[in-house]
Amino acid sequence: MPDHVHFFARPEIDGRPLAKWVQLWKGVSSRRIAKALNIPPPIWQADYFDRYLRSTESYSQKWDYVEQNPVRAGLVAHFEDWPYRGIIHDLML
Repeated sequence: MPDHVHFFARPEIDGRPLAKWVQLWKGVSSRRIAKALNIPPPIWQADYFDRYLRSTESYSQKWDYVEQNPVRAGLVAHFEDWPYRGIIHDLML
């Protein structure tokens, strides 16, 4: 989406707390986006919103919701047409 991003993540043993990971990601991506677009950082809002998924059904429902975001926003006719969608690692494996 042009104004926000969705991540699905699961905890790692000895992993970084979610708030610290989000802070790190926002900092790195904000600097890179600002440099590429020649605009001043920060790019992202200060806060973030997290949701804890507790079941496979919940995961599927949330994934479907995220995929349909660009369609609901009128940016594409079909979610498959959104060029910025993708999976780095499938969390359901």
